[in-house]
Amino acid sequence: MTDQPLYTKLGFTDAEWGLLVGLPQSVLTAASVATPDSARKTRHESEAGLDVISDARASASLLVSSVATQLVSAVGDPELGEEPPVIEPSDPIGYAEDVLGRAAEANALLAAKVAQADAETYKHWLVEIAESVVGAASTGGVLGLGGETVTDDERAFRDDLAKALSD
Repeated sequence: MTDQPLYTKLGFTDAEWGLLVGLPQSVLTAASVATPDSARKTRHESEAGLDVISDARASASLLVSSVATQLVSAVGDPELGEEPPVIEPSDPIGYAEDVLGRAAEANALLAAKVAQADAETYKHWLVEIAESVVGAASTGGVLGLGGETVTDDERAFRDDLAKALSD
């Protein structure tokens, strides 16, 4: 008798599970690069997103808690002071389009394989990650004063993500 990974017990293949586990970090990155910021602001955005990912380990949804647990073990646990990776894609627009395509793919996968409550919890979590990232640091202004909390490009990514995840 072999021990099956949890994701196979949940009905997912390796590739499907990889999509679900990779998407939260990709959403974080795409939301962060929607508007170019300083390294300090980008780090702050990454930390805010990773906090939402990390907090989801306590989700009542087995799917979300399992994805969050695996992702945090791969990228670093903020509760242990581990620094999250800051990913800077060379083509932010193309990266965001890819993330939105994968979000739509995940939406279809979830509709086919999990209870509606788990699917909705996962999708809401992704939008929550984007919300926390785009709201974490203002853009523009001087010495941290003024500027936009959420830019049009950040808002557009968040809205496009929500649309890609809608049924």
